[in-house]
Amino acid sequence: MKLTHIGGPTAVLNLGGLTFLIDPAFDEPRNYQLPGGRVMTKLTGPAIPVAELGPIDIALVSHDEHKDNLDDAGRALLPSIPTVLSTPGAAERIDGVRGLQNWESIDLPRPDGGVVTVTGVPALHGPEGAEKLLGVVTGFVLQGEGIPTVYVSGDNASLGYVKEIADRFPSIDVAILFAGAARTALLDGANLTLTSEDAVEAARILDGATVVPVHTEGWTHFTEGPGTFVAAFRAAGLEGRVKLLDHGVTTPLD
Repeated sequence: MKLTHIGGPTAVLNLGGLTFLIDPAFDEPRNYQLPGGRVMTKLTGPAIPVAELGPIDIALVSHDEHKDNLDDAGRALLPSIPTVLSTPGAAERIDGVRGLQNWESIDLPRPDGGVVTVTGVPALHGPEGAEKLLGVVTGFVLQGEGIPTVYVSGDNASLGYVKEIADRFPSIDVAILFAGAARTALLDGANLTLTSEDAVEAARILDGATVVPVHTEGWTHFTEGPGTFVAAFRAAGLEGRVKLLDHGVTTPLD
């Protein structure tokens, strides 16, 4: 297994001979105008531009409504990717997308004759009831014979859902956690993703998993960066569980 963090939530995951792209966001820094006069500001561009990305087998899109998870350049890339998995709503809005209900699985053939099974798992993008304003989000669990089991959280702020996922998949080896304590005035400053302290608790729930933080930087609505994340794990005595990746550098994960 190898992982390349491109920036924000965007990463390339090589697993079981397949190449997965997580939440494609490749626009350069800019402001996005939102309903009600609000503005979303991207501060940093991708460490690897689309032109240098290479072939992608599967895209995992946690949700399609927000530019920090699927932006204009990322959306333009989707038709070139053979399999795109996301929410059922995204499947209605974007041609060629396969929507996964919570706990629904799909088997993807591997070059060695095996399969990588991808299961859609629940995520909550904020406090209870946030779906009404921010939409439905999915996470993913990837597993297969002879490969690590990987949990991709998506924009999730619910430790209760992390517990449900851990109960169903008790042997998660790597957890790619979307953190950063994202906040917006739309929900009165409530956390829309895991705080660093929440991520520590998630690591305890996902006992033994290597934790890779993503989506902690690059946008003004994130309030806790990678340093805060690592400091929280250090304070909890769990720093050895964290794998903080340099942007654009392909890193093996055991």
